[in-house]
Amino acid sequence: MKNELNVHTRSISRRSFLITAGTVGIAVSYGNLASQAFAATIATETAGNYRPNAWVTIDHDGTVTIISPASEMGQGVMTTLPLLIADEMDAEWSKVKVVQSPSDAEKYGNPGFYGIQLTGGSETVRGYYEPLRLVGAQTRMILLHSAAEILDKPVTELNTEPGMVVHTPTQTRISYGEISRLGKISDPLPQISKTDLKQPEQWHYIGKQDLPRIDVPSKVDGSAIYGIDVQLPDMLYGAVIRPPVQGETPATIDDSEAKNVVGITRIVRLPYGVGIIGETIEATIRAKEMLSIEWTTGSRIRNYSSASLIDEYRKAGSDLSQTGVNAVKKGEAAQAIASSDILIEADYLSDHVYHATMEPMNATALVSDDEVEVWAPTQGPTFTQGFAAQTAGTTTDKVKVHTTMLGGGFGRRAERDFVDDAVSLAKEVKGRPVKVVWSREDDVRHGKYRPLVAQHVRVGLTSSGAISGWQHRVAADSIFARTLPPVFEDAGGLDDVVTEGADFNYDMPTHEVEYLRQDNGLDIGYWRAVGCGYTKFAVECVIDEIAATRNIDPAQQRLELLAGEPRARKVIENTVKMSDWSRPREGRALGLAYSDSFGAHCAAVAEVSVNRENGQIRVHKVWTSVDPGVAIQPQNIEAQMTGAITHGISHALYEQINVVNGEVQEGNFDTYRVIRMSEIPEVEVSILGDPTQKPSGMGEVGLPPIGPAIANAFARLTDGARLRHYPFLPERVLEALNG
Repeated sequence: MKNELNVHTRSISRRSFLITAGTVGIAVSYGNLASQAFAATIATETAGNYRPNAWVTIDHDGTVTIISPASEMGQGVMTTLPLLIADEMDAEWSKVKVVQSPSDAEKYGNPGFYGIQLTGGSETVRGYYEPLRLVGAQTRMILLHSAAEILDKPVTELNTEPGMVVHTPTQTRISYGEISRLGKISDPLPQISKTDLKQPEQWHYIGKQDLPRIDVPSKVDGSAIYGIDVQLPDMLYGAVIRPPVQGETPATIDDSEAKNVVGITRIVRLPYGVGIIGETIEATIRAKEMLSIEWTTGSRIRNYSSASLIDEYRKAGSDLSQTGVNAVKKGEAAQAIASSDILIEADYLSDHVYHATMEPMNATALVSDDEVEVWAPTQGPTFTQGFAAQTAGTTTDKVKVHTTMLGGGFGRRAERDFVDDAVSLAKEVKGRPVKVVWSREDDVRHGKYRPLVAQHVRVGLTSSGAISGWQHRVAADSIFARTLPPVFEDAGGLDDVVTEGADFNYDMPTHEVEYLRQDNGLDIGYWRAVGCGYTKFAVECVIDEIAATRNIDPAQQRLELLAGEPRARKVIENTVKMSDWSRPREGRALGLAYSDSFGAHCAAVAEVSVNRENGQIRVHKVWTSVDPGVAIQPQNIEAQMTGAITHGISHALYEQINVVNGEVQEGNFDTYRVIRMSEIPEVEVSILGDPTQKPSGMGEVGLPPIGPAIANAFARLTDGARLRHYPFLPERVLEALNG
């Protein structure tokens, strides 16, 4: 319809765009994965083995080596993606070896992320699912043609079993290892299409077997190499001191004591701080403590105090005379609300939170006259190439990125600062690698936090309780304006990762979402579930308020609004049944929330109690149902759901970064509170997969609904007291109780 606009999308209108990294650009094309992947890159005669494409190599002993293009940060992607190829090519999993891809967006880029190598946003499996299955299917077809030549049989009489090509009439078998030794790759390559992909009933691994994760054994025996574990010959160590206020620089540096520390090689002034290079990490720590630095004081971030700014954001969101950029516009919501019989209006606030990865930021770099190498636990190898090239003063083709295991990512490891540290210091000692490891205090105080956000929601109801209009205003700084300026500009100033999740599949006649950018300068970034982590808080709590106003069950309210969404209804109905929703609990209550984020349908019920004397909320149990489409690895989905729910409870109850006059007040886990093992509830997960549907993202799906489920349980437990500010600190709980 002419009056309907929905611009909630991460795709852009043109087929290619320029990702800027300062003055260096990386030109990448969208959608070229298949043509690159299907090219036979190494001939049998020259390689000594059989490589039908850039993804698969088959050795003479039958070992099948498959490239994994994404960053493994605990989400199991190093197993999930290769098994897509393995299933379609009929590889024998016990003979599959998985290798991390090099930094090469032309071959290994993700179509879900503009063709670059970037892991995040729950886009990995969604982006690679079909292309990698096609890679596997064409690999199988190439094997069949090679076997036909070896056996001198028509290819139409051949089929495959795991690790074998079978001549159906005679049952003659030839292994993939034998084909590797004897066969040739046909030229031109046989062509395939989506119709050549297996049907679900033909799958061996997808949704059929919970394969042991590739990354786990090395993590158990200690052989896994994270960024922090990298060791290179003749390696030096580095540390960087950053200013207490973002954007300031060293005015004076007194290094008279620090440079005399045994083992210190060099102390370097950087554009953003002071770098220290030494023979041991202990020496750099000692020198760091002995440096005396006076910083400039001109940064506008000195005006940044989060406690007062959140109130300014709240006022901006509730001031309807201030207009924003539409993320969703379906009908005329403001007009519909103005003529409604009942108005529900509320503000929902969210504080900054820190990523709290188990492994602090780190990277290792080696700079020579003609090449730069970076070893890093990075979510974005393509970005890292650009960052390193700019810092080293070279071009991206001269940069190699080695992606290690990641000790947690959550969006933080898509940033550049830890890469800049290593490359900047390695430039000073060309020919020797430098490893920089941040202290936990550096990591906490210099993060790229989830944005400070105020949301103003207005809903109009008719006298019968039907929703006539929904208006949702999101006031926050922009992530894209800093990290992806071309995308931000192409969208006309809309930051759709900040507003994502405010667009939903609930059926209502008018629906408007506006983004009101607040530009106060503090670097903010991607944090697990990004916008959905707080927009679903507002949406799902307001849905409960509507149900309370109508005096109907919150589950019934959602089911009414999802009448045309059978998959959504199913997860809600199943979760309600799992939790025994209607049964009263002494001193406890249940809360429900639903999310349609990342292509999945997910419902969660939380069982909650509250200490009315000290304001402490306790989550005792969580029930959740998820429909991920095809459930590629059900056991891993359960693990991802449990982890995301735990993370979601932590940020909803405890996690908070406070900035006062530009300085972060927290410094370690003694002041930045995260959930403790003793506080983690029992979590029961039900997976309602559908093999006929494309897969959803999974790494973040469990987080968005758990916070509102807790808030809604609190409201039911306290006769309607509402929690509207993340996190639910004891003082905020007591304030709500005393209303």
